Amino acid sequence: MDTNNLLNHLVTAVLVINNQLKPCYANAAAAQLLGIGNHKLLEQTLPELYQLMGVDPQLLRDAINAGRGLTVNTAALITLDGQHHTIDITLMPIENNNNLSILELRQVDQQRRIHQQLNMDAQQQAAQFLVRNLAHEIKNPLAGLRGAAQLLSRELTSPDLKEFTSLIIEQADRLRNLVDRLLGPQRPTQHTEHNIHQIIQKVLKLVEMALPDNISLQRDYDPSIPDIQMDPDQMQQAVLNIVQNAIQALEHCGGDIVIRTRTQHQVTIGTQRYKVVLALSIIDNGPGIPCELIDTLFYPMVTGRDEGSGLGLSIAHNIARLHGGRIDCVSAPGHTEFIINLPLQ
Repeated sequence: MDTNNLLNHLVTAVLVINNQLKPCYANAAAAQLLGIGNHKLLEQTLPELYQLMGVDPQLLRDAINAGRGLTVNTAALITLDGQHHTIDITLMPIENNNNLSILELRQVDQQRRIHQQLNMDAQQQAAQFLVRNLAHEIKNPLAGLRGAAQLLSRELTSPDLKEFTSLIIEQADRLRNLVDRLLGPQRPTQHTEHNIHQIIQKVLKLVEMALPDNISLQRDYDPSIPDIQMDPDQMQQAVLNIVQNAIQALEHCGGDIVIRTRTQHQVTIGTQRYKVVLALSIIDNGPGIPCELIDTLFYPMVTGRDEGSGLGLSIAHNIARLHGGRIDCVSAPGHTEFIINLPLQ
């Protein structure tokens, strides 16, 4: 049996490396994961083949020299072409050869995303249920308060006193608008076919009018992407919310925002697997999102800014869900990327 041919059929990246971390063998999955041709891959040491991997190279060298195994779970991997992955790393010594070990890099991005999405959807549904009940309890007495202020205003003749009733009405309206924003869209609306790039262009036209001079917007579109069934107003709102977040992240330091569209194949959203999906990425090179906020980023009222409402990403996530999609987030200092994934028919 041809061992090389057999290993090339694995979906897991497998390399054989020596104690100088130079690959002696790499299967096809390893070349695909690292985004490097097999010939070039065998000419360089492992640390030269990626930007970042969540294990110290010296730790690998020590393990190979000592002839022991090593396991690192859910480590970050950033390839030379900027692709972000989450991988499980396993190093296994080869018997009767103290200088060689097998390095296995297993992608867990998809499993991790599925678990995160299911958990996020459950948390969001619980939060939405709470918000809906809270909204009902707030809006009813608020309407009575506003109505009473209007009646009182009609009976008053003094402009000074009417100023107080106007203030009550104004604040009651502000609270009602806040509750309506908290609720967001609750059910799917009528969807028609639209071009995603036209939606993006409308958003960028809106934000460019007030864009700070130290921030640039860049477009990187795949024009072959077909029209998608969507509610154009809702989708515009979702994209606008994320772009505005990126602008706010860069307003003090300046930087670049890239809007990129691509297609991806064999993607699981929720419990369903799709042959082709649209991946709409909004990328900024700002300071990144604090680690403590990543897991709760799409919950209502969660924000990293003192003046933020914490509603923009929650609404965007809900809109993506109503379109059968999801939003992923990858963030590190210098690179924050929100990816809206939508199924293509």
